Amino acid sequence: MPWICLVIAGFLEIIWALFMKKSMGFTLLVPSAITIITMIASFALLSIAMRTLPLGTAYTVWTGIGAVGAFTMGVVVLGEPVTPIRMIAALLIVGGIVLMKLSSSPA
Repeated sequence: MPWICLVIAGFLEIIWALFMKKSMGFTLLVPSAITIITMIASFALLSIAMRTLPLGTAYTVWTGIGAVGAFTMGVVVLGEPVTPIRMIAALLIVGGIVLMKLSSSPA
């Protein structure tokens, strides 16, 4: 259950990051509201996961999902550039997430 909470929290981080960008500095009501609601939900689920998972594992996986997801959304939704260096960086983050999961005791 903690891993499910953590993964959902990571996906919510992607959503709030995207809508924070779309809020234009919190000047647009709907994207700002989506940002705040998903941010609170993401932090709540992260805190639930941290009851069982080690801090380093939970935080690394949460931020990694958010970072790679935000990168992907930036490319797919916002038309941000894809360069070889950016792709390598994203793959290294994914590799770190996988290693963090593999090195954690089951919870």
